[in-house]
Amino acid sequence: MIENLKVMLCDDSLMVIKKMTDTLKALGIKEVITATDGVQAVALYKLRHPDIVFMDQVMPNKTGLEALAEIIALDPNAKVFMLSSVGTLSKREEARKIGAQDFIQKPVEIASVKEALEQIAEYKLQNTD
Repeated sequence: MIENLKVMLCDDSLMVIKKMTDTLKALGIKEVITATDGVQAVALYKLRHPDIVFMDQVMPNKTGLEALAEIIALDPNAKVFMLSSVGTLSKREEARKIGAQDFIQKPVEIASVKEALEQIAEYKLQNTD
Protein backbone atom coordinates (compact mmCIF):
# COMPACT_ATOMS: atom_id res chain seq x y z
CA MET A 1 0.00 0.00 0.00
CA ILE A 2 2.69 2.54 0.96
CA GLU A 3 4.99 1.60 -1.92
CA ASN A 4 2.86 3.57 -4.39
CA LEU A 5 3.15 6.85 -2.50
CA LYS A 6 5.09 9.71 -4.07
CA VAL A 7 7.28 11.09 -1.26
CA MET A 8 9.14 14.40 -1.05
CA LEU A 9 12.00 15.00 1.38
CA CYS A 10 13.19 18.50 2.12
CA ASP A 11 16.27 18.97 4.28
CA ASP A 12 19.41 21.06 3.93
CA SER A 13 21.53 18.15 5.23
CA LEU A 14 22.55 15.79 2.45
CA MET A 15 23.30 13.19 5.12
CA VAL A 16 19.69 13.37 6.35
CA ILE A 17 18.36 13.15 2.78
CA LYS A 18 20.55 10.08 2.12
CA LYS A 19 19.47 8.36 5.35
CA MET A 20 15.78 9.16 4.82
CA THR A 21 15.94 8.06 1.16
CA ASP A 22 17.54 4.77 2.21
CA THR A 23 14.82 4.33 4.87
CA LEU A 24 12.05 5.04 2.37
CA LYS A 25 13.54 2.65 -0.21
CA ALA A 26 13.84 -0.04 2.49
CA LEU A 27 10.12 0.44 3.18
CA GLY A 28 9.37 -0.11 -0.51
CA ILE A 29 8.84 3.49 -1.65
CA LYS A 30 9.64 3.77 -5.35
CA GLU A 31 9.40 7.53 -5.94
CA VAL A 32 11.39 9.92 -3.74
CA ILE A 33 11.69 13.61 -4.63
CA THR A 34 14.35 15.64 -2.79
CA ALA A 35 14.83 19.34 -2.08
CA THR A 36 17.53 21.07 -0.06
CA ASP A 37 15.68 24.23 0.94
CA GLY A 38 12.19 25.63 1.25
CA VAL A 39 12.30 27.42 -2.09
CA GLN A 40 13.01 24.16 -3.90
CA ALA A 41 10.37 22.38 -1.81
CA VAL A 42 7.59 24.75 -2.89
CA ALA A 43 8.67 24.64 -6.55
CA LEU A 44 8.86 20.84 -6.55
CA TYR A 45 5.54 20.52 -4.76
CA LYS A 46 3.88 22.60 -7.50
CA LEU A 47 5.53 20.50 -10.21
CA ARG A 48 5.30 16.97 -8.78
CA HIS A 49 2.34 16.99 -6.32
CA PRO A 50 3.73 14.44 -3.84
CA ASP A 51 1.40 12.43 -1.61
CA ILE A 52 3.46 13.17 1.50
CA VAL A 53 6.22 15.62 2.41
CA PHE A 54 8.84 15.30 5.14
CA MET A 55 10.06 18.89 5.73
CA ASP A 56 12.96 20.06 7.86
CA GLN A 57 12.07 23.02 10.04
CA VAL A 58 15.39 24.89 9.88
CA MET A 59 16.71 25.55 6.35
CA PRO A 60 18.34 28.32 4.33
CA ASN A 61 16.52 30.58 1.83
CA LYS A 62 13.06 29.71 3.21
CA THR A 63 12.37 27.98 6.50
CA GLY A 64 10.31 24.83 6.71
CA LEU A 65 7.45 26.75 8.30
CA GLU A 66 7.48 29.33 5.49
CA ALA A 67 7.52 26.57 2.86
CA LEU A 68 4.76 24.73 4.74
CA ALA A 69 2.57 27.85 4.65
CA GLU A 70 3.10 28.25 0.89
CA ILE A 71 2.40 24.57 0.21
CA ILE A 72 -0.79 24.66 2.30
CA ALA A 73 -1.87 27.82 0.44
CA LEU A 74 -1.38 25.92 -2.85
CA ASP A 75 -3.00 22.72 -1.58
CA PRO A 76 -4.96 22.83 1.70
CA ASN A 77 -5.00 19.00 1.67
CA ALA A 78 -1.20 18.67 1.52
CA LYS A 79 0.20 16.07 3.91
CA VAL A 80 3.34 17.61 5.42
CA PHE A 81 5.24 16.16 8.37
CA MET A 82 7.73 18.55 9.94
CA LEU A 83 11.15 17.25 11.00
CA SER A 84 13.48 18.88 13.49
CA SER A 85 16.15 18.13 16.03
CA VAL A 86 15.37 21.39 17.84
CA GLY A 87 11.60 21.13 17.94
CA THR A 88 10.18 23.30 20.67
CA LEU A 89 6.57 22.97 21.72
CA SER A 90 5.78 26.43 20.34
CA LYS A 91 7.21 25.51 16.90
CA ARG A 92 5.22 22.28 16.89
CA GLU A 93 2.03 24.20 17.63
CA GLU A 94 2.85 26.81 14.99
CA ALA A 95 3.40 24.05 12.40
CA ARG A 96 0.08 22.41 13.28
CA LYS A 97 -1.75 25.75 13.06
CA ILE A 98 -0.29 26.34 9.60
CA GLY A 99 -1.43 22.89 8.50
CA ALA A 100 1.25 20.28 9.24
CA GLN A 101 -0.01 16.75 9.75
CA ASP A 102 2.42 16.10 12.56
CA PHE A 103 5.93 16.67 13.85
CA ILE A 104 8.68 14.02 13.83
CA GLN A 105 11.73 14.44 16.06
CA LYS A 106 15.21 13.90 14.57
CA PRO A 107 17.00 11.58 14.48
CA VAL A 108 14.08 10.05 12.63
CA GLU A 109 13.22 6.47 13.51
CA ILE A 110 12.03 4.07 10.81
CA ALA A 111 8.89 3.28 12.83
CA SER A 112 7.86 6.97 12.78
CA VAL A 113 8.36 7.18 9.02
CA LYS A 114 6.43 3.95 8.42
CA GLU A 115 3.57 5.15 10.63
CA ALA A 116 3.33 8.44 8.70
CA LEU A 117 3.37 6.63 5.36
CA GLU A 118 0.69 4.16 6.47
CA GLN A 119 -1.49 7.02 7.71
CA ILE A 120 -1.30 8.78 4.33
CA ALA A 121 -1.78 5.56 2.34
CA GLU A 122 -4.91 4.81 4.38
CA TYR A 123 -6.17 8.38 3.83
CA LYS A 124 -5.64 8.02 0.06
CA LEU A 125 -7.42 4.69 0.01
CA GLN A 126 -10.43 6.11 1.84
CA ASN A 127 -10.57 9.23 -0.35
CA THR A 128 -10.14 7.65 -3.78
CA ASP A 129 -13.49 7.38 -5.44
